[in-house]
Amino acid sequence: MFSFITSLIPTSYFLPGWLTLDTNPVDSLLQGLVGACGISVLCSLLRLHLFLEESWSDKNDKDTSSQKTPSHHGRPKTGLFGMLHFLVLTGMLAVVGSRVASLVVLEFCLRGVSGLLTAGPEYQKFLQQLLVQSQFSLGCALSCSLHFLHEGASHRWLCLLLAAALSWFLARQATRLLHHVLALYKLHSSQRYCGICISLLTSGRYLLPMLCRTMIITFSVAVVAAISIINQHFLSATEALRFWTPLTICYTLLVVYMQEEQHRLPSSQAVLNTVVVRLGGLMVLMLTVGRWADVFHILMCFLGEASCLIPTMDLLDAASSQDEEDYTEYIKRAHRRRPQAQEKEHHRQPHRDVKS
Repeated sequence: MFSFITSLIPTSYFLPGWLTLDTNPVDSLLQGLVGACGISVLCSLLRLHLFLEESWSDKNDKDTSSQKTPSHHGRPKTGLFGMLHFLVLTGMLAVVGSRVASLVVLEFCLRGVSGLLTAGPEYQKFLQQLLVQSQFSLGCALSCSLHFLHEGASHRWLCLLLAAALSWFLARQATRLLHHVLALYKLHSSQRYCGICISLLTSGRYLLPMLCRTMIITFSVAVVAAISIINQHFLSATEALRFWTPLTICYTLLVVYMQEEQHRLPSSQAVLNTVVVRLGGLMVLMLTVGRWADVFHILMCFLGEASCLIPTMDLLDAASSQDEEDYTEYIKRAHRRRPQAQEKEHHRQPHRDVKS
């Protein structure tokens, strides 16, 4: 019935074809809602992981805990601002078409795999920064995966409604867990009478590996869906080769350039420059082999990336400074152990003289 009502609206008289949605507006809205919920869950779990890491480091080194800088990660945005941010993300993911969302997913996977292979000793730092940068790409991955999995289904809107309800429930539970831990973890973990905090105290170190495995599975499904969605727009193998060849060459060069930029610039500035460069390259590519709808959707991706990264710059700073704090603590412990080793060697020397 909804499709019958929307068919009576003369949108072609008011909007050009490249401004209309790829699918039913209800389906697009539900897909965007699932993507926004996925971003919310990711941010909540990342903040929870960084809070647990900071609490464990304070407990392991109580002598220097008073000299540490305050926490980099603040409380998540709640209230009117948080709801407005969530609605904006939902609208942007609903507007971005499946074709551009697929390209964003493929670009992020290429950049993530190449970065992890060349990270070297900074693997942990790069992994946490990559998780923060994957927010909008995760929303696009969920959106294009749902588009691919429910394509042609007779009751597509009902399946998407169930997926959106489950995603909303998971996002609310993750937000409540984060608020509970930020407020009561130190008290409950010391008194040991809260099951949630005791579980995080004993097995919280497995949170980041579990999150990484979940992201790998999500993006693996999204890559298959993205390749299938993009190939549907080509009528022949020659046309597909004409699209994939410049895309592969363009993003191979961009990945090399962006990795050099991340080593040369501060983390937050490098991330913003990376967003501008890779989406700018994607826009140039769409201007040559794409459509006007793709260009409009890439402009929406600019806004979506900004709305995800700007509120979470504290997570990027925390991920980049965590290795520096660990290295500083290691140097301090080495300096403390050196006098103790010298004293032990001094006590052993008289015994050697007596034996001789």
